[in-house]
Amino acid sequence: MLPKIVWPTVVALLLLVWTDPAAATELIFDTQDFAPLNYEVNGVVSGPGADVIRRICADMKITCPMRLLPWRRAQQEVFEGKAHGIFLVGWNAERARWLSFSPPLLNSEYGFFVRDDNPLRFTQNSDVKGYLVGVYGPSNTATSLEKIKADLGGDLTIDMTPDDESAFRKASLGRVKAVFSNRDVGYDLIKKLGITNLRYTGRQQALKYYIAFSQKFADKKLVDQFNETFRTLHKQGVIQEILGRYKMEAVALE
Repeated sequence: MLPKIVWPTVVALLLLVWTDPAAATELIFDTQDFAPLNYEVNGVVSGPGADVIRRICADMKITCPMRLLPWRRAQQEVFEGKAHGIFLVGWNAERARWLSFSPPLLNSEYGFFVRDDNPLRFTQNSDVKGYLVGVYGPSNTATSLEKIKADLGGDLTIDMTPDDESAFRKASLGRVKAVFSNRDVGYDLIKKLGITNLRYTGRQQALKYYIAFSQKFADKKLVDQFNETFRTLHKQGVIQEILGRYKMEAVALE
């Protein structure tokens, strides 16, 4: 039997092990190269999402390392607990099974890009009936395009590519009739690739981007604190100011 004087020391050591304070003072985030939303500058993850996360973590006085990875690997790391969060992501039912979501961060939209010699002005899904459409995937964008295909009774062919650049190059060369993409990403790629014969035809759907967390591996109290800090900074106008630097629009708090 241990002497009575030893018991307080044992209990204190057990509490240190059980509470694991180090695990509750860090959130590790993964993302992908998805300019102008996420990208690297001299090895540093940058963009509106990264800036917002850094400000929230600074106010929380926690560390928030960020890694830019291929999208599949980024998602897999969060799924396996090697990272706690991922950004920026659109909401869908499959993701909601294993991720929790921050308040919506910024507004954007999906739509179709076509060659200049195509007179299309998109107003409804039937406008692209019979089209061969390029899209990056697997991705939330590709999932949305699959829904459009279903709405058209299957009368749309999807050409899925492992990156956005391939889809836009194919469209420029006339190998696909359109590209379905995030509007801001599409504009950024057209400029980056020096493409001069593609244009945006109009919004197919509005969307919101979020910061998301592993339901299994991210500390719930820390995530709740993160989201509450997000709301506080939004009410103070800080989130809007950060996104405004990138000419992007913050989502109104619900």
